[in-house]
Amino acid sequence: MALDTPRDMTLSRQAMQAELLDAETELALAYAWRDHRDEKALHRLITAYMRLAISMAAKFKRYGAPMNDLIQEAGLGLMKAADKFDPDRGVRFSTYAVWWIRASVQDYVMRNWSMVRTGSTSSQKSLFFNMRRVQARLEREAASSGMSLDRDQLHQLIATEIGVPVHDVDMMRGRLSGSDFSLNAPQSTDEEGREWIEALEDDRAQAAETVAIDHDTLRLRGWLVEALDGLNDRERFIVRERKLREDPRTLESLGTELGLSKERVRQLEAAAFVKMRKTLEGQSGEVQQLLA
Repeated sequence: MALDTPRDMTLSRQAMQAELLDAETELALAYAWRDHRDEKALHRLITAYMRLAISMAAKFKRYGAPMNDLIQEAGLGLMKAADKFDPDRGVRFSTYAVWWIRASVQDYVMRNWSMVRTGSTSSQKSLFFNMRRVQARLEREAASSGMSLDRDQLHQLIATEIGVPVHDVDMMRGRLSGSDFSLNAPQSTDEEGREWIEALEDDRAQAAETVAIDHDTLRLRGWLVEALDGLNDRERFIVRERKLREDPRTLESLGTELGLSKERVRQLEAAAFVKMRKTLEGQSGEVQQLLA
């Protein structure tokens, strides 16, 4: 498949001009990177196989992604392969790298296919990249046999063929058959037609509700301050450190700072809560109404 831009052509030419590694040289470079983190060896290994990455990236161009981005993702997959490759396994690096390159490009294509997350499980990947091809073949075979498949029958055959649940086929069919639409698109062809975004419900609190919430929050805060004022300095300190911090402190750490045992700090905390509860009992009716 042809590459589009001058930059694509440059990358392709550079990749085609890179050296071809024999098995012995490839193995030596892989050992140098794995055992000694030799960056020159890594660069030479990746450069030699960049043509493989570009070739695989080009196979996914039909999904509408820019070729530069596909090449970049393929290159990332190639680098991951080089970093994880174990030369002691006795396989060629190219054989190992193919899986990582394909996975990297496939993930990119699925992430950018739609603003709605398509998913990246193995069954969803198989469906995304094979469903249309399998569906076309099944429809051809049915037509040649004089059969007519309804949607349920077709989805069941696809699920069986690819080895995935039928509900995954239903979901992926919907994702592949549609495309994203702008919320700023007009609902009609009229010049004054409103945009789709204007039809979305605003789930934020309305002005009156916001005022009421702010008012109630202020009252609750005032009652809390009044309850805290009824404590002595040590009790107030313990309550603040134990209950009013984003990262509450432990009884042990407070005991160390105050020169008290952990049990004594617990007792002081319990006594402080009793005092605060008595202070708030005078506001009990209003408190219960606000918290209902």
